Amino acid sequence: MSAAIHPLLSRRPHRSPPALDLGAGASLALSRLHEACGEARRSFAMLVAARLGAAGRTGPIWWIGPEWQTECLLADGVAGFAGAGPERMIFAHPKREEDVLWTLEEVLRSGSAALAVADLPGMPGLTAVRRLHLAAETGATEGRSAPLGLLLTPGDGGAQGVESRWLMQSAHHSGNRTRWRLERLRARMEPPRKWLVHRHKGACILAAPEPPAPPKTASEVASGLA
Repeated sequence: MSAAIHPLLSRRPHRSPPALDLGAGASLALSRLHEACGEARRSFAMLVAARLGAAGRTGPIWWIGPEWQTECLLADGVAGFAGAGPERMIFAHPKREEDVLWTLEEVLRSGSAALAVADLPGMPGLTAVRRLHLAAETGATEGRSAPLGLLLTPGDGGAQGVESRWLMQSAHHSGNRTRWRLERLRARMEPPRKWLVHRHKGACILAAPEPPAPPKTASEVASGLA
């Protein structure tokens, strides 16, 4: 075998990059940038923050949004997610839209944050997303820990170049339980998949979605009409 190609070959198993386990087969690669969309995208961000805390990654959580944005987090709501208390939150409200991504990039590059969230009013460009990936990788090698970057985008999302895209919608129709539907729309290394999320004693628990009800038989339909 040629010595020139020998370093390319190895019997050692491939190692996946470090990731945050969300449970039930859902995970987020660290040192990368992800996207969350849907009406409950902010709840997804808090779910991620809580899981980071449970995993021992107790660094600060940066929440970055434009100054004119009217929606904001409430301390009581944040406190409801075990492991992601308001004492860990750092809020930044730049005056210019472009400064939201600049602030996110600097936070990721520093490697000082467990999670950095950018609550965006629109979609970032591909070049900006690539810069954010590089910043997160730099933070992982030069900072204290591997940061996780999260973009919150309106509608059904669609940011180009993200590591994964997640859609979270409310499903609060089962008694007094707080429930959501979570869907992995795309990921570089994983197929699309759906989960149900419910909160129990401050912890968010992921589970496989409930199977659809079987179609009614002819006799059941007839009895229902009687």
